[in-house]
Amino acid sequence: MDLSALRIFKAVAEEGSVTQAALRLHRVQSNVSARLTQLEESLGVALFHRAGRRLLISAEGERLLDYAGRLLALAGEAEASVRGEQTPSGVLRIGAMETTAAARLPRLLAAFHRDHPQVELQLETGPTDELLQAVLQHRLDLALVAAPVGHAELAQQEVFDEELVLLTDAGHAPVATPRDVAKRTLLVFRAGCAYRRRLEAWFAEADVGIARVCEFGTFEAILGCVAAGMGVALMPREVLRQRGLADSIACHTLPARTARVKTVLVWRADVLRQPARQAFAASLLA
Repeated sequence: MDLSALRIFKAVAEEGSVTQAALRLHRVQSNVSARLTQLEESLGVALFHRAGRRLLISAEGERLLDYAGRLLALAGEAEASVRGEQTPSGVLRIGAMETTAAARLPRLLAAFHRDHPQVELQLETGPTDELLQAVLQHRLDLALVAAPVGHAELAQQEVFDEELVLLTDAGHAPVATPRDVAKRTLLVFRAGCAYRRRLEAWFAEADVGIARVCEFGTFEAILGCVAAGMGVALMPREVLRQRGLADSIACHTLPARTARVKTVLVWRADVLRQPARQAFAASLLA
């Protein structure tokens, strides 16, 4: 089991397809299939379940995927250390919540790209829980998520303070408690969103039932539906400030325990030396 085989296995696991993995690795499809088969034969287990053209990772494959991520990350770290590389370079895979990517990152990413042109930036957005799992499984190098983070394997650094506000259409009456919006639909991101959990907890603490919930994939869709009067949402005030939606959306202040949240940068604590990651973290605090 060599690093090349693990790299191929990891790509297939993440893409769910030999064809897509081959394109990503710039290899011919037959070579990827052959190396994957050789790896399975050497281990004596099936790493994937075949479902037509799709490959579904098996329980044994899931276990190997965690080790593969750690081994490949350690190999890259060792190579950089031996070579004495200090200049940030290579691919940096960044994860961020949708709202953070929209409100906080554009200027930061542009400045980082200008200062470190040898780093290839890849940005993935998603809910906090999904991003944490991606970092834990070495699919992302770091991620910007909502605190608190309860994983001992992850190191973290506070980077932003956010104020969450309740959003309604502009004509809505003032909101002081969940009872003021008890009959309204909650417009939220999919499960795993830390902001969604805070909104649901606000209702639960007041012993107010939630009428109905609608899930969305983007914050723009949520904002549009709030402005149209479809329901209410919870979002950082910074997003509204930058979008200039004061005429169509009303912001309602919430109790500090619900409204105040820190955005933290997280990465695997066992990946000690990664110049690109360290440079990105420094740029967030500059």
